[in-house]
Amino acid sequence: MTVTIRRVLCVLPLLLVAVVAVRQREVLAEGLGLVTTARWPWLLAAAGLTCLTWPAAACTRQGAVLERLPGRRLVATQFAAGAANHLLPTGLGASAVNLRFMTLCGLSTARSSAALALYLLAESVGRVGLLAALLVAFPDALPFGSLLPDEAPAGPLLVAGAVLALVVGGLAAVRRVRTVVAGFLRTALGEARSVHARPARAVALWGGAFAFPALQTGVLVLVARAFGLAVPSAHLAVAYLAATVAVALVPTPGGIGSVEAALVVALVAVGGAAAVATAVVVVFRLLTVWLPLLPGALTLAALVRLKVI
Repeated sequence: MTVTIRRVLCVLPLLLVAVVAVRQREVLAEGLGLVTTARWPWLLAAAGLTCLTWPAAACTRQGAVLERLPGRRLVATQFAAGAANHLLPTGLGASAVNLRFMTLCGLSTARSSAALALYLLAESVGRVGLLAALLVAFPDALPFGSLLPDEAPAGPLLVAGAVLALVVGGLAAVRRVRTVVAGFLRTALGEARSVHARPARAVALWGGAFAFPALQTGVLVLVARAFGLAVPSAHLAVAYLAATVAVALVPTPGGIGSVEAALVVALVAVGGAAAVATAVVVVFRLLTVWLPLLPGALTLAALVRLKVI
C-alpha cells in the first residue's frame, strides 16, 4: 500500500501540471508570443534573478530551525515546493512539502509546524516591511484612491466579520481546541526565542525573508525594462508589492488569475500603458510560474521517489 501511494504521489504533480496547463493554455500561448517582442538581455537577467529566489527561500527555511538542514536537498525542496504551491491553494502546497521535509530530517511534527509558522510570519513581515519602506520613501508612487471603489461594500464586510468572530468564539469555547492552540503557541514561541538566540539563524531567517520579495520585485522591474515600460523602478516595486499583499488571502493556486489581474491594475495605476503592462505581467508570470512548473513538478516527483519528502 505504501509503495502504491508513493507511486501515485510521483505521478500526481505531473498530472496536475497538465491540467493547469490545459486550463491556462491561452495565457501560455500569449506569453510565449510576447517573449519574442522583448529585449533578450533584460529577460535573461530576469531569469537569473528568478533562479536566486529558491536559495533565498531555502535561507529563510534554514533560519527558522536550530538544526542544520542538508543544503542541497533544502534548495531542491524549495524548487519543488514552488511547483506544489502553484498546483494547490495559496501556501498549502509549499507548506505541506516543507513540513514533510523537516519531519523526515528528524524534527518533531510540533517543531516543524512551529518552524513553518515562523517562516510564514517572517515572509509576511519582509514583504509588508519592504512595501512600507518604499511607501515612506515614495509616498506618491501608487495612487491608492484610484484603486478603491467609490462606495465600499460595508454590508458583506460586516457579515464576514461577524461570521469570523462567531467561528473563532465557537472554537475558543472548546477546551480541547484551546489546549492544542496553547501548546502550539508555547512551542512556536520557544522555537522563535531559540532561533533568535543564534545570530546566524536570525540573519538567515530575516535576510532571506527580505531578499525573497526583493528578488521577485527585481524580476518584474527587469521584465518591464525588456518591454520598455515607462515607469520608474521604485514605482514598479511599490505596484508589485502592493498587488501581491492585496491578493495574499485569495485562495487560488499560486495566485493564478488574481495576481495577474491585480498586477495589471497596479501597473496601470502607476502610469503604465495598459497594453504594455499586460505584456509585462504575462511574461513575468511566464518566467516565475510557468517555465519552472514542469521541472519543479519533476523535482517534486523525484524527491518523493527518493523519500526526501
